[in-house]
Amino acid sequence: MEQLILPPSGLVYIDTDIVIYSVEKIEPYSSLLRPMWLAAQAGQITLISSELLLLETLVKPIQNADVTLETTFRNLLLATPEFRLISIDISILDKAAHLRAETGVKTPDAIHAATALLAECQLFLSNDKGFRRIPDLPVTILNEFIEPG
Repeated sequence: MEQLILPPSGLVYIDTDIVIYSVEKIEPYSSLLRPMWLAAQAGQITLISSELLLLETLVKPIQNADVTLETTFRNLLLATPEFRLISIDISILDKAAHLRAETGVKTPDAIHAATALLAECQLFLSNDKGFRRIPDLPVTILNEFIEPG
């Protein structure tokens, strides 16, 4: 497994799958992402995402009545100093509408991409190759760091 390449400083946008892999300790992704969380804790980078992330991460724990997992997601997203949720505002929705119209990405993905672009993130972490359709989005796909086999 290769090592994830992080910017020396600045904003790193994390997609929903990144948070799920980390919280639920899904390997090999959890190990790959550990240096990112350590860099954020050390103040080298700031992790951000859209408020949409809260909705997307809480659905499964709520469906399964898994209060522990729900609380873990809430604590990470709402009470971790090195992680920031960006509010969905008119400028993000406008940018997302343009991205959706131009690339055909789904609405939630358009909101994530628009948020990252408007925040001028140095890196966008996901495991969804569909984000590669977004011009100027600095996407890194986790699967590309995992050795086949």
